[in-house]
Amino acid sequence: MKTPVKHFVTLTMLVGALALAGCDKNSRFGKDRNAANAANAAMGSVSDPTSPAYFNQVVGDRVLFAVDQSTLSTEAQGILTQQASWLTTNPEYSAIIEGHADEQGTREYNLALGARRASAVQAYLIDRGVSPARLKTVSYGKERPLAICSDEACYSQNRRAVTVLNVGGTS
Repeated sequence: MKTPVKHFVTLTMLVGALALAGCDKNSRFGKDRNAANAANAAMGSVSDPTSPAYFNQVVGDRVLFAVDQSTLSTEAQGILTQQASWLTTNPEYSAIIEGHADEQGTREYNLALGARRASAVQAYLIDRGVSPARLKTVSYGKERPLAICSDEACYSQNRRAVTVLNVGGTS
């Protein structure tokens, strides 16, 4: 009877040792945090007007739309004018414009609506001097909501177009 107990204890210790061996000492001592900080530094600082962080937070990376609309509001045009200026000043960046919709309507309808919204933003930026070669569009329809609930507070956040920066080509 003592033999199965000894085997169980040995097996338990072996499993424990393997579990500890699988731990990465870097994550235990904050090295993963340093990698995350380096990734954030690559985005730049909000105080650096040439950084993507500045673009996202100060210029604004998104515009909102009314229900079932792809027409740009006055507020959206103001943001997009700033985006065009930033993109013109920072030619090393290209952008993918993501079109989004709220959860109302069919998947197909919302994909088409998201495409119209992304195209409206693209056309506005091109009209303001951004090279068409630096801009691509994609529609996610209702597939990537920011807010999830079935009321206007959420719907209004999801009816949007987001300009996502890339260094170099728009791949």
